[in-house]
Amino acid sequence: FSISGLAIEQFRLWYPEVIENFKRLAGTGHVEFLAETYYHSLSSLFSEREFRSQVLKHLETIRHEFGVTPVSFRNTELIYSNHVAGLAADMGFKTILMEGAERVLDWRSPNFIYRPRHAPGIKVLMKNYKLSDDIAFRFGEKTWKEYPLTTEKYARWVHNIAGNGTNLNLFMDFETFGEHQWVDTGIFDFMRSLPEKILRHPDFRFTTVTEAARNNEPVGEIDTEAPVSWADAERDISAWVGNSMQHQAVQALYELEQGVYDTGDADLLEIFRKLQTSDHFYYMCTKYFSDGDVHRYFSPYQSPHDAYIYYMNVLQDLRIRIKEKREAVAAASP
Repeated sequence: FSISGLAIEQFRLWYPEVIENFKRLAGTGHVEFLAETYYHSLSSLFSEREFRSQVLKHLETIRHEFGVTPVSFRNTELIYSNHVAGLAADMGFKTILMEGAERVLDWRSPNFIYRPRHAPGIKVLMKNYKLSDDIAFRFGEKTWKEYPLTTEKYARWVHNIAGNGTNLNLFMDFETFGEHQWVDTGIFDFMRSLPEKILRHPDFRFTTVTEAARNNEPVGEIDTEAPVSWADAERDISAWVGNSMQHQAVQALYELEQGVYDTGDADLLEIFRKLQTSDHFYYMCTKYFSDGDVHRYFSPYQSPHDAYIYYMNVLQDLRIRIKEKREAVAAASP
């Protein structure tokens, strides 16, 4: 499980039973909690200082809530590059997750372990996005040629990997179950019966991310300067910085970083960090066609332009508060 710090905060406020459920899962010893940025931010792309601080805060939160210390890393929206892999390795993580994008893999399979070219001390686990998305996005789609997806059919697809891979990684949003795929699609019945069908093949068992990395050696290198993500058809970072509004917003945000730190004000720092959450920029996306439908589904705004205007107004308010705080600090100095 990879749960952002902000999600944990909301569970505490509105539905603490969720935290208790995760604690019980942690107590079984059969699940793993991954590290990520506390604020589900794009800091790995724009601020190494913020990235490190947010990951450390997330580690502390996971230790406090669930009594475990993550050793594997999942960046926001599976954003990965040589630079991100290097940062994760430098912070001591042994494994990092990545989207199995063809433009990086080329002819190779996502069903093996790899190593980053410039960070050999960490292993890369690739998401098999086809088999993941068959559940996450296509399961309830009645126009899909494979509909309805039965556990027998899916297990057969999985078993076809035997002999041509060491691990199959199925990564998907937690809200797949009950939101993306509503209960009336049969998704819960599907998931209840799936493990038994998978385990009918003697070559298959379930493992955590860290176990999978520990039990298998890398078969090659991954080399990509351009960031990869699991978002949209492009599997890049255009979902968050693909148009001029997004570029202006993210640039204006990180221009405030040093000013926020200079104030020494914890409340302003918290506001600054919450404004880094990737969703803010996702709402400003102007893609159309199938990806546009996904963006509109998640957005609380009438349009990407509305999202941009609201965000920039909040940012201006923060800018004014930073200025006022710095002036107050200067005036109080001898």
